[in-house]
Amino acid sequence: MSHLRYANASKSVQKATFIDLIRANPINAEILKRIPDLPLPQGMLVSGCLYQSVWNGLLGHDPTRGILDYDLIYFDDSDLSYEAEDRIIKACDFAFFDLGVEVEVRNQARVHLWFEDHFGVPYTPLTHAAQSLERYMSPCNAVAIEPDGKENLKIHAPFGLGDVFGFTIRPRGDGSDISAQSYAEKTTRMKVIWPELTVIPLNL
Repeated sequence: MSHLRYANASKSVQKATFIDLIRANPINAEILKRIPDLPLPQGMLVSGCLYQSVWNGLLGHDPTRGILDYDLIYFDDSDLSYEAEDRIIKACDFAFFDLGVEVEVRNQARVHLWFEDHFGVPYTPLTHAAQSLERYMSPCNAVAIEPDGKENLKIHAPFGLGDVFGFTIRPRGDGSDISAQSYAEKTTRMKVIWPELTVIPLNL
């Protein structure tokens, strides 16, 4: 049970440990280093590549183990066209090409334009990038790191870090606006890779 050693630690210890473990993943560290030089207002690295790096570190695995992609979000409501977002995606593809991983970039200002068609549940417009974390399916997913270009990293975690360090995946809120199919698929995959997880089912 040593992997749970930070589950009940103080918030300050959890935050410091979180940053240390996500930086131990060299891909995370390099992406965070490059974000401030890209046209990414409110640019931040989010979700799986962060909490999965923490799990890997606490379990003694390679920090990149099981990570499918690296999610990068930003917020620009000056142009909500697909073409504007696509230009940023292509710029990031070029900037991160040498890392040899998939970096998925999304403008959070336009998620409401496509989310319901893709996931089957409505999505009201956001006002800033970090607000999107409040809509993630599980508290442990809702984590982000925002670099400021001065080697400082700001953690965004509206539900705290307890579930990340507790190896727990639970539905956010009452689960009414969570896609049951997406929740089942994601939690099943993660449980296979990290069997130490406790997965609380989505009961609608």
